[in-house]
Amino acid sequence: MTLVANSRQAEAWNGPVGAHWATHQARYDAMLAGVNEALFGAAAVAPGDRVLDVGCGAGATTRIAARLAAPGQAVGVDISAPLLERARASTAAEGVANAAYECADAQVHPFPADAYDVVVSRGGVMFFEDHAAAFRNLARALRPGGRLAFVCPQPPGPHSPEARTLALFARLVDEEPGAEAVAARTAMASLSDPDRVREVLAGYEGVTVEPVIVEAVWGRDVPDAVEFLLSRYPGRPLPAGRLAELEAALRPYATDSGVRMRAGEWLVTAVRP
Repeated sequence: MTLVANSRQAEAWNGPVGAHWATHQARYDAMLAGVNEALFGAAAVAPGDRVLDVGCGAGATTRIAARLAAPGQAVGVDISAPLLERARASTAAEGVANAAYECADAQVHPFPADAYDVVVSRGGVMFFEDHAAAFRNLARALRPGGRLAFVCPQPPGPHSPEARTLALFARLVDEEPGAEAVAARTAMASLSDPDRVREVLAGYEGVTVEPVIVEAVWGRDVPDAVEFLLSRYPGRPLPAGRLAELEAALRPYATDSGVRMRAGEWLVTAVRP
């Protein structure tokens, strides 16, 4: 059964946004991998646990959870059919037998009561239309004493490496933010205030909001990072001068292990009473 509360997000993640993430699954997984250690360290998934991964995307975190939980099970839930298709294919290819996926909106989906020991999310909870209602729904899915752990962005600030690079890129491609981009930015910032996080988690116990600094990997090297950025706008190559300007902006972040930019995240944990 598929229930979707936020039609704008569903349209984006089943349209161009979801298709881009599915096509570039490996790139996005590499970009976000820096938070995995902190997320799963906080979640403390143990053998035999039943884990729900909210906004699982292409399933990288679901597969991590499944391996940690074996012989328990991990279930990934997402509203994006293209990403879930990739998730199922990757899970089969890697031979992870205790991971499954559901196409549904976790904000309103009728999960079985008390069905999970742990709920995790690598950023997916940002996209809820009604965060308080969503976390109440997830609390019902958790057993009493069950654990919630998720990560979400801190306010990036206009002078962070990522903000400066993306602003430069938007200028170089002459891109005016459309409704979809504005909605995405709004969602990304929806849980950036720790007081807001605590507010929407009313009803949980032991809420903690801790800062985590990670390095997001944008590409293997500068040309690869540029190619990744340009893939968002297919058929719109940059003139040589603008391409050189973008490469110059990325070069200070090039390392032997990829183009890396530091970013601040919140690591949030809570317990269902």
